[in-house]
Amino acid sequence: MDAIDEKLIAALRRNGRSGISELADLLGVSRATVRSRIERLERDGQILGYTVVLRGDAQELPVRGIMLIEIEGRGTENVVRQLTGIGAVGAIHSTNGRWDLIAEIGAETLADFDDVLRRIRLIDGIANSETNLLLATRRSARAARRN
Repeated sequence: MDAIDEKLIAALRRNGRSGISELADLLGVSRATVRSRIERLERDGQILGYTVVLRGDAQELPVRGIMLIEIEGRGTENVVRQLTGIGAVGAIHSTNGRWDLIAEIGAETLADFDDVLRRIRLIDGIANSETNLLLATRRSARAARRN
C-alpha cells in the first residue's frame, strides 16, 4: 500500500459514496487509476466493504466512558445479553487480563451516566467493575467520517 492508496482509503473513510471522478480529482490521478486501485484493494481484502453512518452513530454524547467488568463464574453470556439491552451501552468488547469485558457507555448528563453505572452493577454475575470517563477524543475513525 503506497501513499495514493492511503489517501484513497482516507477519502473513502470520510465519504464512502464519493464518485470515481471526485476521488480522481482529489488525488490528482486518473479515474482509471482510482477504479483499478479500489478493485485491487477490494480483491486483496484491504477494503472489506462500505457502510452507512447514521446521525445517531456520529453524534457523541456529552458524557462518555468505559466500564471494565469482571464476571464471576460462567455468567458472561447473561451479562452480555443484559448489557445489550441497555441503550446507553454503545459497544461491548471481550478482553484478556484482569477484566472480562469492556463496555462503552454514553449519556446526556453525569446523573444519567451514574444511573447507567448503577443499573449495570446490579446485573447478576458482575463481580467487580472500574469506570473511566473519556475526557477528549484525540482521534476517531467515526469522527473522521463526519467531516
